[in-house]
Amino acid sequence: MPDSGKKIRFSMRRAPQDTTAREVSAAYDKAVARGSDAGLLDEVAKLRAAFQKRTGAFRPEDAWFEARSRAFWDDAVTGGFGADELDPAMAKRFRGAHRGLFAVGHDEDGDAHLVDRWSGAELLVRYLDEAQAVDFDNAEGLVDARVVAGTDDGVLYVLPGAFHHGADATEPIEKVLAAARQRGLGTIAVLDALMRMELVFRTSSRVKAAFAYRVESLPRA
Repeated sequence: MPDSGKKIRFSMRRAPQDTTAREVSAAYDKAVARGSDAGLLDEVAKLRAAFQKRTGAFRPEDAWFEARSRAFWDDAVTGGFGADELDPAMAKRFRGAHRGLFAVGHDEDGDAHLVDRWSGAELLVRYLDEAQAVDFDNAEGLVDARVVAGTDDGVLYVLPGAFHHGADATEPIEKVLAAARQRGLGTIAVLDALMRMELVFRTSSRVKAAFAYRVESLPRA
């Protein structure tokens, strides 16, 4: 996956050995399904608590529960949860996912052209299904997403837990990113902080995005 600061454009040509979208989805679902195993419930609870400590707490009755739960599972799977159930090559691809904060566009063939506003990477990706394609077609703001390689030579897919920030948050987010670069903060710290800020925006009545997405809310270097 790309290093911070590099701009890389991957070929989307199909090779016979490519991992298909269906295979990526099946492997992801298999890893997530491990979360319902009785012997792993304590581990899942600890992972979820750690995720919420970093990104903000949410409950099943919250309107944003599903979106944040999907983001949690992206975090867990790319962190190695359920890897023991997967083909080693697929588990390695999940662990090597590139997390970015993407502006979404499309090329002339309809593939998604993602520009990471944090690292500068530019990626061409395929969608896992039509529902994901619709979500990204309608993306108005920046998207916190993890991208995995379907092959060793560059076919990329977006994982299901992509988290969408609102369009009115883009300008204040850019200011937060600039400050984060100056402080030398890492990707996880920055993007998790932005998720916390989004929750403040969601839960505060009559608060503008600029008051929720604040440089002061970044962690210290």
